Formats: sequence, structure tokens, C-alpha cells
Amino acid sequence: MVPFITAILSSQGVAADLSIKMAIATSMATIVFTSISSVRAHHSRGAIRWDLVKSLAPGIVVGAAIASVGIFTLLKGSSLALFFALFVSFSATQMFLDRKPAPSRSMPGTTGLIGAGSVIGFFSGLVGAGGGFISVPFMTWCNIPIRNAVATSAALGFPVALANATGFVFGGLGLTQRPPYSLGYIWLPALIVIASCSVMTAPLGAAAAHKLPVKKLKRVFASVLYLLAAYMLYRGVKA
Repeated sequence: MVPFITAILSSQGVAADLSIKMAIATSMATIVFTSISSVRAHHSRGAIRWDLVKSLAPGIVVGAAIASVGIFTLLKGSSLALFFALFVSFSATQMFLDRKPAPSRSMPGTTGLIGAGSVIGFFSGLVGAGGGFISVPFMTWCNIPIRNAVATSAALGFPVALANATGFVFGGLGLTQRPPYSLGYIWLPALIVIASCSVMTAPLGAAAAHKLPVKKLKRVFASVLYLLAAYMLYRGVKA
């Protein structure tokens, strides 16, 4: 969503730096709605680890607040785009290589999970993603099966998106060069259209995640991330 919204805003004459920031914020806001639909589909299959959601959520809210209200407003859009490209490329490589974690490795304790949640919320706020590009590799690294990791990541998307989107609204209220129909950094037309479509199609993605072979699912996930990283690298250099 971030690359597509960036391209649309740029085509309407929005400055490159601002279009990247608004794309990140708007993408994050759509996840509030997408995650609800996706969670229902995954929960019906009993795939969500709600114990992990409960433990990671407090840290996610803290990390998201620091990113969306503080760091995000200080960084240039070009810097965020380059960070997006590099970080997502790293996550894609970890998924594509399909390295097997040590059999004895497991999820950390409460303190470790709060820390991990803070990292997920913080970096998600900087790149406008629901946290799956961090939480899925993290959970699979801790020997959580890929299908459970994907489902749990969908559930984590709601607190990630809600906390960050709230910060983006307040953080961007003082901007004067925003395009029409904006709420802070969030561009409402894109939010409405994308959220409406994604709510309908999220259950299809959840169903596919439970049907695809594990190795193929990881490589599909990684391939999409590489494409997004390449585009945002281009936008960041251009900006």
C-alpha cells in the first residue's frame, strides 16, 4: 500500500517528501480495518496465539507512540523510504533463505515479549506496515509454525495500526501543505477505498495462508517484500 499511495499522491502534485509520509500514515490507518476482517478468518481456524498477542500488545503501543508522534515527524520522507527499503529487504532475505531455528529456541519471557512488541510497534510506525515483516520472521525464528505466525501477526496488526494511526493524526494536524480531505498525515480518500476493498479480500488471503505449502508461503511473502523494497528505494533516492 505504501508504494501505491506514494505514487498516487505524487501524481497529484503532492511534494515527494510529504507524499511518502502520508502514504505511510494512510497505509497504517487501513490496517485498523483490514486486521479485523483478517483476524476473524484466522480465528475461525484456531490459528491465532492469543497468549502472544496479549504479551506483545503493551510493548507495541509504547513503540508505536514513540515512532508516530515523535520520530516520524522529525525524519524526512526520503529517509523513511530508504529505511523502509533496507529493513524490508532484510526481512525478505530472512524469510527467503528459510533458515531453520535451533530446535531448543522458544519465545522469550514477559519482559522479552514486551521489548519485542516495542520494536514491532516502533518500526511498523516508521514504514506504515502492520508489523508482519518483523513479527512473522521473529515468531518463526522462535519456532512458532509459519501459519500460526501469520495468523498471530494479523491479530497484532490491530493494536499496531490503531496506536500508530492515532499518532499520525495528531502529529500532522499542523501541516499546511496537505492535500484536501486529509486528517493529519492520513489521506481519507485512499483510506476509505483501500479499507473497503481489503476488508472483503482479507479472508481470501487468510484461506490461502492455510492452504499453501509452508516453504512456498514463505517465498511468496519474501518475493512481495522485495518488490516493495525496490520501489521504495527508487522513491527515496528520487525524493
